[in-house]
Amino acid sequence: MKKVYFISGLGADKRAFSFLDLSFCEPIFIDWIPPIKNESLSAYAVRLKEQIKETDPIVVGVSFGGMLATEMAKADPTVKAILISSNKIKKEFPGIFLIGKYIPVYKWIPSSFLKRASLFRRLFFGPKGERQKKVFHQILNDTDARFTKWAIFAILHWENKIVPGNIVHIHGSSDRLLPYRLVKADYTINKGTHLMVMNHPVEISELLKKLISAGNY
Repeated sequence: MKKVYFISGLGADKRAFSFLDLSFCEPIFIDWIPPIKNESLSAYAVRLKEQIKETDPIVVGVSFGGMLATEMAKADPTVKAILISSNKIKKEFPGIFLIGKYIPVYKWIPSSFLKRASLFRRLFFGPKGERQKKVFHQILNDTDARFTKWAIFAILHWENKIVPGNIVHIHGSSDRLLPYRLVKADYTINKGTHLMVMNHPVEISELLKKLISAGNY
């Protein structure tokens, strides 16, 4: 059975993938490592990849994890990266992100505010059903606020302009955080939100199985 490495989104962990059917592969969930002060996203990605020992690895990254997978694919052409609810280059960010770069209000946001599940649900993520809301709430409560603030800094200062050829991008048409109209996706999940690994698990699982098992990318 083929090993597949999974990188979760900002502040999340392997629970974000718990709604998917990954029986077609041997999933390995990459753990976060402490960032170095003011470390760039690309530098962090290189260090994080040290957890991947074999050659020609398949890496699936969601949101922030997809950005890291992009940098891994840039640094190593043998990596086969699959991005979900993510973006590949700076131009795929909405313009509002520039405000955070030049006016870094996130640095002064209290940690308790960053963990308010209701706020995040209402604005961008939209988990549906009791199980999704419960898991999402637990993930946010367990979030390391210091890591979150570093990651926000790294995202806002990510200047990537290169789209490596060894990646595939899956995006939802109803993503509010990273709007569909701004990205160039290879596969579209109709009405998929930023949290579609949870609320469109059947479609995502089937597509991953197709891509990974058949090597169609």
